[in-house]
Amino acid sequence: MVILLMMVNWGLEAKKWQLLMRPIQSLSYKRAFRAVFSGQALALGTPNRVGEYVGRIVYMNDGNRLRALSLSAVGSVAQVLVTFFIGFWGLMYVYFLLRNNLSLTHSLSIVWLTSLLTVVFSSTVFLGLFYYNLAWLTKVFERIPFVAKYSYFIQKLETLHRKELTNILFLSFVRYSVYVLQYLLLYTFFGINIIWWQIICLTNVQLLIMTIVPSIALAEVGIRGKVSIALFSLLTNNSLGVIATAASIWLINLIVPALAGSLLILGLRIVRK
Repeated sequence: MVILLMMVNWGLEAKKWQLLMRPIQSLSYKRAFRAVFSGQALALGTPNRVGEYVGRIVYMNDGNRLRALSLSAVGSVAQVLVTFFIGFWGLMYVYFLLRNNLSLTHSLSIVWLTSLLTVVFSSTVFLGLFYYNLAWLTKVFERIPFVAKYSYFIQKLETLHRKELTNILFLSFVRYSVYVLQYLLLYTFFGINIIWWQIICLTNVQLLIMTIVPSIALAEVGIRGKVSIALFSLLTNNSLGVIATAASIWLINLIVPALAGSLLILGLRIVRK
């Protein structure tokens, strides 16, 4: 089930990529899917997976590759916005859990959590306003002389209106839900005996922290393990099950697609050149 959901996960991301690229180039879903997997191959060894964009834009035609970067960023902002919004409610649960069980505060500070809640809430509001005013902000930035010289690369952001942005945000939400479902299935499989909605709340916080903390995908399994143990130790002593889940997610969702993407990207003419 988790492996099948991995395909659904990246299939949704491919659909997002296809929709985002529509203003500059029409892509088949198959080509978009290949681009997403190839992006994973180059993301593996780069900080915060920035190489992912390079792996995707090689599937674009000459002249469209740099223009695709700004549109790609919109998809990333949408995913971060969803992660922050849902993660905020997960943090609220952890906050009240600690307040009601003061003996558990050995690993997390109430003051630290309060500050984090404030930052996440403010960031979510800011990202939401930025996201839905993207066309207007692009026009404003284009009036700056320095930016005006390179306006060709960001002009297509003006074509993304509320309907298109909402569709991208919805796909980001569905993809996030699939990701959380994978965690829920694996935590259950590895014997984490806590209520399902508690698993979801803690997973939401885990994904939020993983989004905030800079990392390299190859080393991410260690960070995932530490974050998972810090959170789930509040409700369970099954550290082995928590680590096994973190490692399985890393292997299935990152390493397997990256290996598949490596085979795809090596067959591209531009890479062979």
